[in-house]
Amino acid sequence: MRLLARRTVAASLLALPAIHRARADEPIRLRCSLDTAPTHGRNISIGDYLKKLEAASDGRIRPELFASGQLFADLNVTKALLQGQVDMAAPGVWAITNFVQNSDLFQLPALYDQPIETIHRVTDGKSGAMIGEELEQKVRSHVLGPWIDNGFSNWFTTRTPLNSLADLKGLKIRNSGGGGQAWRTRFFGAVPNVTAWPDVPLALSQGTFDGLMTTNDSLVSAQLWEAGVRYSFQDHNSFAAYIPMVSNAFWARLSPDLQQLMTTLWAENIPTYRANLGASQERARGVLESHGVKFADLTPAQATEVRGRMLKEQHDVARELKVSPEIVKLMTQDVG
Repeated sequence: MRLLARRTVAASLLALPAIHRARADEPIRLRCSLDTAPTHGRNISIGDYLKKLEAASDGRIRPELFASGQLFADLNVTKALLQGQVDMAAPGVWAITNFVQNSDLFQLPALYDQPIETIHRVTDGKSGAMIGEELEQKVRSHVLGPWIDNGFSNWFTTRTPLNSLADLKGLKIRNSGGGGQAWRTRFFGAVPNVTAWPDVPLALSQGTFDGLMTTNDSLVSAQLWEAGVRYSFQDHNSFAAYIPMVSNAFWARLSPDLQQLMTTLWAENIPTYRANLGASQERARGVLESHGVKFADLTPAQATEVRGRMLKEQHDVARELKVSPEIVKLMTQDVG
């Protein structure tokens, strides 16, 4: 009996390396949460990245993309990353203000209706780096690299024609969250409303609000003309960007070579993703026009006048949004 027991123990010990090898060979699951539809530019970009990641890792990483808020809305996904309930996400800068108040920087008057080249000097410069560092510390996550462009936000309504910014006065306008968007809405005399993106089509069709602030492509991705959108005023009032990140818990499970692979692969593809998103925003306007949406545009002279009026309030706005003087200074340097 003792001899049999010793043989059993010996056999079990010999089997341990094989068990460890089997576990080590198991693919690492990566659950990515997005709240936009599969046709949205962010989903297309990240979906492409995840496919390339699985192939480049020889299947050692097995990504799963959950779209349309199946797991979490963007307003909640940052907390989910912190708690380890999801492995990867790319929330918009407006959706992380509860954790990083400096991310409301993009709502400041100085960036109103600025060209994309100027915006990239901020997102890719010292300002963006400061936001990324704060995010990594407070959400216990790792920022993969440069941010994904979503594009410029504009105004859309269902029943009220928009021929100028004055037409927004008194309207209830949905935005995606953050004190900056609420301030901007009030600046033009409208009433801010926050509704999670997956709930927007139904709320819009039911008249919960009169219109919304979003990008052309986002509107197309949700086919919001079916929910009643008929008018748009294009003033590039703020720029929306998504920050790609993975939880520290997931990152720690990766070997150094897989960590490097994820970082390098993102850096190689982000220029293409940004170019694709920019082209998609341009195409989206044509799609909206084909579905009967009527457009009016802010002129450069009007933009200069509006930005001038807004800049008079920038100090007070930054203080209200709790955007630090340090990052405002960095933004000024980045803009040049």
